[in-house]
Amino acid sequence: MSTKTVQGNYFEDFRVGQELVHATPRTVTEGDIALYTALYGSRFAATSASTFAGSMGFERMPVDSLLAFHIVFGKSVPDVSLNAVANLGYAAGVYGAAVYPGDTLTTTSTVIGLKPNSNGKSGNVYVRSVGKNQRGETVLEYVRWVMVRRRDESMQVADAEIPDLPKAVEASALQVPFEVDTKAYDTALAGSEFLWDDYEVGERIDHVDGMTIEESDHMLATRLYQNTAKVHFNQHAQGQEKIGRRLIYGGHIISLARALSFNGLANAQFIVAINGGTHSNPTFAGDTVYAWSEVLEKIELPGRSDVGALRVRTVATKDQPCAEFPYKGEDGKYLPNVVLDFDYTVVMPRKA
Repeated sequence: MSTKTVQGNYFEDFRVGQELVHATPRTVTEGDIALYTALYGSRFAATSASTFAGSMGFERMPVDSLLAFHIVFGKSVPDVSLNAVANLGYAAGVYGAAVYPGDTLTTTSTVIGLKPNSNGKSGNVYVRSVGKNQRGETVLEYVRWVMVRRRDESMQVADAEIPDLPKAVEASALQVPFEVDTKAYDTALAGSEFLWDDYEVGERIDHVDGMTIEESDHMLATRLYQNTAKVHFNQHAQGQEKIGRRLIYGGHIISLARALSFNGLANAQFIVAINGGTHSNPTFAGDTVYAWSEVLEKIELPGRSDVGALRVRTVATKDQPCAEFPYKGEDGKYLPNVVLDFDYTVVMPRKA
């Protein structure tokens, strides 16, 4: 019997160099911004108020950096991770043109690495995804790797080919699509007096607050980004797996942690790079997410005196406050309640 439905790619279906053109362009709307705010409560001023965005040199209010990430990511799921066990990590992410309501985003991906797993049931697939707007401008390019199920455990697969990925995006590659009048920048409206000059390498910040994940929240978010991975939305299928429950989309945790980081990093208005990331333990509905951050690097941007960049590690936990900065144990492995280790670069206004 013939069928016109798509079962998704399994590990055996991928080849290094393979080009994937992902379906369903997505036009970003004001409604997306409102729903994103409802899901995470993000309070960064430049993506909350058109007046504040205008004072920073934007033509109008852009969408949150991570909303753009989720939309670009979501396009790739049916072709890359529909049959995923879990998304594992990120690297080499660079933001380009700002995204505004009315922009239409599309995504393409290239397979850049493959690694069969020793259990014979799955393998890791590395892809470089590129999101562009309707003018062909790149809004985001990044690498991710995902554990994908095999269709046939007896089938012979190619040897591992793992890409060499940078530990961090170089300062010269960072793109800042706005200019700040530092004399006019309003720290009171931004929510904090602390600017780029006030942070030190090695400084750790407990973001204090926590947010409990509701079943309805993560399901709404997964559908908002058109993320079709079975592990997130199909309880009937997940109920038959060992873990027995739907996994929370890892990007949902990233956005929760980013929203929590406002308390301590309020002037970190935009993410300009994703250096690396690990979803170290699973999360489920009912877990309460906390976060802390560490300043890894202070970066002077070439030719810019209005803003500087901070390379930041934000660590999220479940059901564990972060006053003691939980991270890894003596064995070098992530502690059981650590669910995210996210290394990214933000831009922040400098003192006049």
